[in-house]
Amino acid sequence: MTGAPSRVALSELVRLSGPAATLSLTPRTIRARQSGSYLAPVKGRGMEFDESRPYQPGDDVRDLDWRVTARTGRAHTKIYREERERPMHLWVDYRAPMWFATRGVYKAVFAAHTAALLAWCAVHHGDRVGGVIFSAHGHHELKPARGKAAVLRLLRHLVEPPAAQGPDPQRARTAAQHATARLRRVARPGSLVFLISDFRDLDPASLAHIRHLAHHNELFAILVHDPLEAELPPPGQYRFTDGHREFTLDTRDPATRRCYRRHHQERLQRLQAYARAHRIRFLNATTTDHPLELLRTALGMRAV
Repeated sequence: MTGAPSRVALSELVRLSGPAATLSLTPRTIRARQSGSYLAPVKGRGMEFDESRPYQPGDDVRDLDWRVTARTGRAHTKIYREERERPMHLWVDYRAPMWFATRGVYKAVFAAHTAALLAWCAVHHGDRVGGVIFSAHGHHELKPARGKAAVLRLLRHLVEPPAAQGPDPQRARTAAQHATARLRRVARPGSLVFLISDFRDLDPASLAHIRHLAHHNELFAILVHDPLEAELPPPGQYRFTDGHREFTLDTRDPATRRCYRRHHQERLQRLQAYARAHRIRFLNATTTDHPLELLRTALGMRAV
């Protein structure tokens, strides 16, 4: 393993406020990066109930407030106002496999920088930002809020994530299921949702929650992987550790190399197919990519 940065520094996340100002969340600029993406219609901002007033000629009868009408004995109409901000929810995976890299930065560090850029971008647009940051041993749930204070609160949780311990596949699946369920409960229809993960160990319940989120919100799935997960290193013997166990990998067999490459490609194709089927915008990123360039490609840039 190389000397990939393995820590998230608050100063670096704060400094991303400036670059994030060049990103755009204007619906017409959003576009897909990968061929596996599906360019879905923007679900847009919703309408929020404001008040009821006495019925006036020309009012749509579908907007009658029947409760107030029954209570007062006089017809009343519901008045709505357009929501001027679109809540952004960030779902950030900090499970054990995300704390890995052979090149670039750790997957979790890449996820933190991407989340910070998106959070600052939301604030520059006057939108509210919140999210769920989770590991196999806990989670932080942040309700969407407006302003710099909301972003700093999120950044502090990115710097101090839920405690990460040794690998536990069953607990990892349960954590992902719980985190997607929490996100589904708090994300109001019309929200902008970003899932940032390597998407390992997602069970059918987690996928069902994601499918429901995609049906009611504008959803991006950002897959983060290390180059080693796509292609084995040059032929030889390599020693690896996850901090608890050590093992040796022999990459000299051509058949093993082909099987390894095919396994990654098939997994990527399954994720892309799932994204297309449910109108999820799918972004494929590696630990050597630059998060700002990734988001510029996906979201577009603002005139500055």
